[in-house]
Amino acid sequence: MMAAGANEFLHGTVGSLLADYGWYILFSSIAVYLLVQKLSKNFRRPSGSHLNATAVEPDVVVRQQEALIASRLKMQEELNAQAEKFKEKQKKLEEEKRRQKIAMWENMQEGKSCKETPKNNQEPESAASTSTAVPKPKPNRKPLRSGGYNPLSGEGGGTCSWRPGRRGPSSGG
Repeated sequence: MMAAGANEFLHGTVGSLLADYGWYILFSSIAVYLLVQKLSKNFRRPSGSHLNATAVEPDVVVRQQEALIASRLKMQEELNAQAEKFKEKQKKLEEEKRRQKIAMWENMQEGKSCKETPKNNQEPESAASTSTAVPKPKPNRKPLRSGGYNPLSGEGGGTCSWRPGRRGPSSGG
């Protein structure tokens, strides 16, 4: 009799537990199952990849390393070629600057403006031949308005004259 009472008690408790929390128990057991599956794959993967790494033939590894070294050498040669081109360009620019400085110095020695730099080699010869000629006199420029009109002075012009305001602190407050 005692076994029948214990059986009924167990059946009632499990039934009420499933009735109250059945869906929660089902979803949590599914989540635990999926979590175990995912973790077992993660733990198996590194050991499997380690086995695959040792199974690679040494000839393949050597070829890959040689190809890598060859590509690095090719890229280094391209970089060196670009560096040489850049150095040549810099030398040409420095030579051009040096020539311009020499031309400016020669112009200053001849009494010309130092800002007048010749563009090519033919202009200095023509400029040297014209340097002996008498420079043209500059024309006198007349003011646009005669009569000494100055709008700020208040003199000489129209009917309006502007006068500055009083100096000092402003009145009012």
